[in-house]
Amino acid sequence: MEKKIVLVTGGSSGIGRSVGNYLSEKGYKVYGTTRSLEKQQDFKDFRLLELDVRKPDTIQKALDRLLDEEGRLDVLINNAGVGITGPLEETPNEAILNAFETNFTGPLNLMKAVLPIMRRQGSGRVINITSIAGKMGLPYRGVYSASKGALDLATEALRLEVRDFGILISTLAPGDFKTNIAAGRFHAPLRPDSPYHAPYEATLKMINDHVDQAGDPVQVAEKVFAILRDPSPKVHYKVGSFMQRLSVVLKRLLPGKLYERLLRNHYKL
Repeated sequence: MEKKIVLVTGGSSGIGRSVGNYLSEKGYKVYGTTRSLEKQQDFKDFRLLELDVRKPDTIQKALDRLLDEEGRLDVLINNAGVGITGPLEETPNEAILNAFETNFTGPLNLMKAVLPIMRRQGSGRVINITSIAGKMGLPYRGVYSASKGALDLATEALRLEVRDFGILISTLAPGDFKTNIAAGRFHAPLRPDSPYHAPYEATLKMINDHVDQAGDPVQVAEKVFAILRDPSPKVHYKVGSFMQRLSVVLKRLLPGKLYERLLRNHYKL
């Protein structure tokens, strides 16, 4: 049987690399993306294409290269993203815009580019990697939560728009996994007289501790594989610890103020 062709954005590290390697082992032909091929000269796991999700011209160039070599694209995994923390009041607007360009507009740019390809083929799969943090407004992660939550809602709309074209779209929301996200995360610089110093520092330590103690990102890859094998995938999926997945259920079931109290207790705010 002919191998399915997969494109994984942000494929050179973290969750994207785990997904790419796992799908390669399962018989898919994987292409990953990176913003700089020059910095990935030692990367040998699978083929990388240079692409910046914020720049449509680089997307088109990478897709042209992929189509020249393979003639089709069966699966898009929208994984590229950027972490950002800080009190909303003191987060610079340019950092907010960059987070949304990467985490929200970027995946839309990819989908705009691949949907005509998949429509011509009469089939295709898209999985947008969101976040459990996008299911709720988390303190000092408001911009990140908002950008991932926006992608959740856009996916719901897009599923309705492309349902007649044979294209299946879902989101997968991971919790905390042991990756290098903390190293690349943007931290809003606080003013010297900021009233947020103590609570922000404590919350940031808690966030980083959760990542350090988190599970193997191969769990995300296994979930991606399971979704791709489902002939009728759901809109939204979650993967993470029991408590992280439970938090999404509680958000849906509990009164807003009671859920807020749980978050305040968890973050000691």
